[in-house]
Amino acid sequence: MKMIDSHIHLDHYHDEEIQLMLADSVNIDYLLSVSFDLESCKRNLQLAKTFQKIKPAFGYHPEQSLPTTEYLEKLLNWIDEHQNEMVAIGEVGLPYYLRSEQKVSCEQYSQYTSLLETFIQLAKVLKKPIVLHAVYDDAPVVCDLLEKYSVKKAHFHWFKGDKKTITRMIAHGYYISITPDVLYDEEIQQLVHIYPLAQMMVETDGPWPFKGPFLGKMTHPNMMMESICMIAKIKNLPKEKVFKIILQNTKGFYQIVE
Repeated sequence: MKMIDSHIHLDHYHDEEIQLMLADSVNIDYLLSVSFDLESCKRNLQLAKTFQKIKPAFGYHPEQSLPTTEYLEKLLNWIDEHQNEMVAIGEVGLPYYLRSEQKVSCEQYSQYTSLLETFIQLAKVLKKPIVLHAVYDDAPVVCDLLEKYSVKKAHFHWFKGDKKTITRMIAHGYYISITPDVLYDEEIQQLVHIYPLAQMMVETDGPWPFKGPFLGKMTHPNMMMESICMIAKIKNLPKEKVFKIILQNTKGFYQIVE
């Protein structure tokens, strides 16, 4: 019944919360902590050096202002220097939510797309998986870029999108990860029903909060226990089998060798 949180922002938690979380996570093998910007990358690297269970990914989250040329160069140089200490490029992608709030112009969206292309190229050169923030109508744009550079090891975290895009992602072998809202969100439940278990992981995206049975609770990797049980119910499979497959999927995708 072991699990790996394939997407969490540990650097957004307080030190005391991280220590308590790790002490209270006997079923958690590893936590893949994704980065928001350069400072976040540095923080995640330090956490990984402090706690054996933490595996860092380095990148620049798209739901924020575009980096300056100088900042991006500094970030890319830092990632290159620390490439052997990360498991993936991430979190990177496109600013769907900023765009839906009309905070991103067409010209800026083109710049975000170019930024993502830079990270996809980097993942290709460094031979690392890439962790993607790409939902709804942004997802086909991201698929185009992945196909352009023949990048296969792509992880679409907390994915939401249409059936055509889902079919395309499945065909290319891209992975998704399921959040605790699978317990109450019909859209996520339908995604679990459609997507192959062999291309599925679980995540919390903590400290992002959840509703339903998790309302008012600090997001904790232990919540994934209930996520996996729900996945097993939807797939009509024994939960022990689903736990094992999802664990193997995540270790294989991120090349975690014990």
